[in-house]
Order: sequence, then C-alpha cells, then structure tokens
Amino acid sequence: MSAPDPRSGSTRTTLRSLFAPSGHVRPGMLGHWYALPAILIGLLFTLGPVCVIVAFSFMSRPETGGGVLFRFSTKGYERLLFRTDFFGRRVFDARYLVVFGTSLVQALITTAACVVLAFFIALWMSMQRERVQRILVLLVTIPFWTNLLVRTYAWMLILNENGPVNALSRALGLGTRQLLYTPFASAVGLIYTFLPFAILPMYSTLSGFDFRLVEAAYDLGARKLTVMRRIIVRAAMPGVMSAVALCFIPAFGSYVQPVLLGGGRVLMMGNLIASQFSQSRNWPFGAALSTVILAVTLACGLVATLVGGRASRKAGRLM
Repeated sequence: MSAPDPRSGSTRTTLRSLFAPSGHVRPGMLGHWYALPAILIGLLFTLGPVCVIVAFSFMSRPETGGGVLFRFSTKGYERLLFRTDFFGRRVFDARYLVVFGTSLVQALITTAACVVLAFFIALWMSMQRERVQRILVLLVTIPFWTNLLVRTYAWMLILNENGPVNALSRALGLGTRQLLYTPFASAVGLIYTFLPFAILPMYSTLSGFDFRLVEAAYDLGARKLTVMRRIIVRAAMPGVMSAVALCFIPAFGSYVQPVLLGGGRVLMMGNLIASQFSQSRNWPFGAALSTVILAVTLACGLVATLVGGRASRKAGRLM
C-alpha cells in the first residue's frame, strides 16, 4: 500500500486546516485564534469609519460650529427632500435630487464609456503573445504610479484655452472651444481615471479564453457579430460586471475631477458632502448624504455580484 501523496487535497481543505480549532491543530498548523487580531484590526479600519458616519447621520446639528450633538434626529435625511420656507412650512425641495441625478448621469456615462473602451482594449491585449501581454499590462498600470492630482492637473493643461486640443482646433479653423470647467471635462477626467479599473478585470477574464471556439463558430457559418455576441461577450461577462462595479461605484462619489476639471460648475455628491463638512459645517447632513451613497453603492455591488456570478457560471459552461 503506497503512502498518501502530501500534495493531494483541495486548497480549501488546506486553508481550513491552517486555522483549525486548537483541539484539531495538525503539526505545523496554526490555531484559528492566531487570526483573531488581524480580523479585529481589519474590521476596525473597514467597518469602524462606516459605523461612525451612519451614527452621525442620526445625530443633531449644534447651533454654532461643526460637529454633532449626541441627540437622535432624522433632520439630516429630511433635508434631502424637504426644506422649511420663510413661513415655517415644510415644502418639497428637489435641489439635492438634482445633484443626485447629475452624479448618477456622470457615473453612468463614465461606466458605459470605460466598459466599451476596455472591452476592445482587453480583447486586443488577450490576442497578443504572452510577452507582449505582460508589457501591455504594465503600460495599463502606469497611471497608478502617479498621483491622481498630478494626472488631473495634466488634463487641465490639455483642455484649457492654450492647450493642445484648442491649438489643433484653431489649426483646423474651428476656433477656440470652452472645454475646461464643463461637464465634458469632468466626464473626460472620470473616464481617464477609471479606464484601467475596467481594462484589468476584462483582460483577466479574456486572457484565459480559448479562441478555438471562435474558429469553430466561423467554421459552422456564424457571422462576426454573432460570434462577438454569443461567444466573446458571454465569455467576458464576468469581467464586464467587475468593471461596472469598479467604475460606477467610485465614479458616483468622485470629488477631484468635478472640482478641478468641472471648476465647481458640475456639482456631484462628493462635492456636496465635502461642502457640508467644511463650509456649511453641517455634519449630520453630510453624514446622511454619505450614508445614502453607501446604500446605493452596496445595492449596485450586490447586483453586480449576483449578475457576475451568474455570468461566470455561464462562461464556465461555455469554455
């Protein structure tokens, strides 16, 4: 009878035994209590600030200065939809819904543009030789090496009146265009910022795609659009859903691009929250806005997870 192979067994079983209860610890393994400090620190630095913001959203605003009064109140959430007029009556106020809608539109435009561009870039990258793919992945990650403020200021130089875009426009006889401090400039900055976050998960999905399926589909008489829709897009769907989550969620609450490239003319939720904690000194209302964004992003993340999991199973059956 041969000795058992020490390499046999699933990775999940190995990880479970690594942090097994103290009474079932194998030689060379650690008990689950060793992971407790790391788990507590992780919860403190992840859930701790979120709990503070949610708690502040139900506090009262002091009459002077910033901060909160530890007295339960829902005025922070009521201010999202209502305001008190000159006669003391509570009336419906849609100002903050307009800001919410602007943030939603900007996030949707950013996500749609990033997903479309990233799909074709990732597809092209996955069709290259392995050495070329490594170089291309390195090029995609280069923007992460530079501070976001520096990259945003670079776009301000590109889009201003004396920048290269307007210089080209004047050379073509189109005159000077007001590009900076517009919703267009804000959208360009958001797309540029989050495009690598869309490329990487799509490339990770498509890099393992078997392109012999495409050849088989052509041999069976399928057209290019059919192959793209029925095979390649279905295989890339897990990466697409990951890209949607990684682009939409942070773009919805972005702050830097609307301020610098939009010039304050594009008011989004991130700018509104910052103003409530700084100029207005209304911390409960700013915390309520943050909690609303948190709820929206959690809902979007849950939908992306469910759809992405279903797409992964379909893609697994396809490949």
